[in-house]
Amino acid sequence: MKAKYFRRFIVLILLIVVLVGGGLYVWQSTKPVASTDEPVVFTIEPGTGTSGIADLLEDKGLIRNALLFKAYLKLNDQGANFQAGTYAFQPGLNYDEMIAALNSGDVQKEEMLRFTIPEGYTLKQIAQKLEDEGVTDGKIFMQLVQDKELFSDIPLVASIPDNENYRYALEGYLFPETYEMKKDSTAEDIIRRMLTEMQDRLDSIADLDADLKEHNLTLHQLLTAASLIEREVVVDNERPLVAGVIYNRLEQDMRLEMDATVQYLLDKQKERLLYKDLEVESPYNTYRNQGLPPGPIASPSMSAIEAALTPEQSDYLFYVTKKDGSSEHLFAETYEEHLDNIEKSNESAE
Repeated sequence: MKAKYFRRFIVLILLIVVLVGGGLYVWQSTKPVASTDEPVVFTIEPGTGTSGIADLLEDKGLIRNALLFKAYLKLNDQGANFQAGTYAFQPGLNYDEMIAALNSGDVQKEEMLRFTIPEGYTLKQIAQKLEDEGVTDGKIFMQLVQDKELFSDIPLVASIPDNENYRYALEGYLFPETYEMKKDSTAEDIIRRMLTEMQDRLDSIADLDADLKEHNLTLHQLLTAASLIEREVVVDNERPLVAGVIYNRLEQDMRLEMDATVQYLLDKQKERLLYKDLEVESPYNTYRNQGLPPGPIASPSMSAIEAALTPEQSDYLFYVTKKDGSSEHLFAETYEEHLDNIEKSNESAE
């Protein structure tokens, strides 16, 4: 009899030991792992189930036991809303903290690069700025902007007419704006993003095709005229008026004689052009050639594009910049009036 009770006592002791030991194991296995300062980065691919996620967390050393994590999810009806993505978990998080992050999709923010391209910049200026800021290699950038075919899947680029006189094939087609892109973006990625932005901006213009037809312009000619306006005119409310002057001169077969087209050809911008500068041989030189230059001379803003698309009607054929520091212009219908305006401009500087 005593032997029977003794055996039962031994079994009871063993059962208690097993239960306590099991409880201690579960408690130990569900405790957060030791915390460290270095986050652990991992990616949950789309379609990964809770079992796969639990195994991944164990493999990454973020939980002690995947099986117990799965059981915890089952008991608490969790896991159905876990979101795919790349996460960065700090070792030491408990189950509930990890579950909350996975449910909310608290993914790691990608390291981004941010850069601003000012309105009126040429491709050479854009390349130099991007290189100076460590965004991309300027030489590679300039090589790629000559390869129109590389970006021909973008309708805007596909519409650029072939012309052996282009200085740079994509000049004027990269929209000036502040951009934010992934840090590992290549020069090709950057160019494509800027071309796409120009495409989107043009697509946003209501009745663009109708307005182009009304003014007998192609899209390429529009951007070319807009680039001239961008480089010539600082004061926004004068831009439609200058656009009207450009079209008036073109209709009368007058050379545009715009300083900006000569400045475009110089290695370094000059504060004042000399007469010998105006004689430079190039299809872009509007002092020597009639009509618009072969293509844009800079990246135009929406203000310049809209001015070129909706010019202000007038009989003006000439304008000269005031020398009073306002950056405004004096407009004239005749050459005699223009000469008077030049004199007025010079007097305003005294």
